[in-house]
Amino acid sequence: GDLVRRRTVSSRDPVAATRSISSLRITLPSPPTETPFATMRRTLSLALALALVASSSALAPGSRVAVFGGTGYVGSEVCSRLISKGYAVTGASRRGVNPKPGNEVLDKVDWTVCDASDPAQVKRAVRDADAVVHAVGLLFDVDSGLSNLNTVVSGSGSLPGESSTYEVVTRRTMFNVIEALEAKNGNNPLAKLTGGGAKETPLCFVSCAEAGWPDVAGGTFVEENLAPEWLRRYLVAKRAVERRLNDSKGGIRPVVYRPSLIWSWDKLDVLPVIPVFNVASAVGVPFVDKTVKVGTLADAIVRGLEDDEVRGVQRYMNMEQLAKMA
Repeated sequence: GDLVRRRTVSSRDPVAATRSISSLRITLPSPPTETPFATMRRTLSLALALALVASSSALAPGSRVAVFGGTGYVGSEVCSRLISKGYAVTGASRRGVNPKPGNEVLDKVDWTVCDASDPAQVKRAVRDADAVVHAVGLLFDVDSGLSNLNTVVSGSGSLPGESSTYEVVTRRTMFNVIEALEAKNGNNPLAKLTGGGAKETPLCFVSCAEAGWPDVAGGTFVEENLAPEWLRRYLVAKRAVERRLNDSKGGIRPVVYRPSLIWSWDKLDVLPVIPVFNVASAVGVPFVDKTVKVGTLADAIVRGLEDDEVRGVQRYMNMEQLAKMA
């Protein structure tokens, strides 16, 4: 500033020094007037900074997760854990009702009827979702000739409908989810603002250990020479989804879980064969993976949703590690 008046004052004269200081007048420059263009640029810079901060933050309680197959064996366990951690959960399934009426935790899920083979219904289900889990599946489709056994081997005891083939139940439903998220993320203004740099949507898919047979010794031989026809078709659908997920560029963070047998102490149909799988895996049979408890799988899925570093294929050892961190 400009000093309008100056005086040399002896430090030995405090009275004169006080009068001199009080007589000083400092003129400060006026702040420049910001132009509309500068204001707009500053606002856009702030929005970009906020978008980048959002893109680096992991999924946290309070976010909404859509769980397709939420009434099923795996899906209901995932819903229960998400609710217990403070997430808002949309449970999407053909039934659209709490599979355990009166269960205080599952009563808090927003259950909705959704035919995941219908693209329009899938789009509605993921519209407000920050993350998605696909746990829709069946072991025996209507073309296997064994579909009645699903009431025994299915954890939820569901019976497939007339159109319940692996093509429809596995491939088409998951393709609909992927395409809905790609369309949603493509229309996200933050994604456009940051050149596609908005936060990726976590998408967890429950595949199976046998989908990895081509990658292990003896796996291809077993599949081509020993596996029944229905199992080969089952694997075709699972692998088609895995490839589609891997090829997606629509702001999705894919996490693929490959469990072998999924079990719990109350699932009596698989308990006798659990030791067979576990022993075979322990002695190093490359095409047999250790079994996975349904609770371990559900915990691993929740952790996969929350941790931005988790992506790609997760085998049983990865699931066990993720479950410990959930």
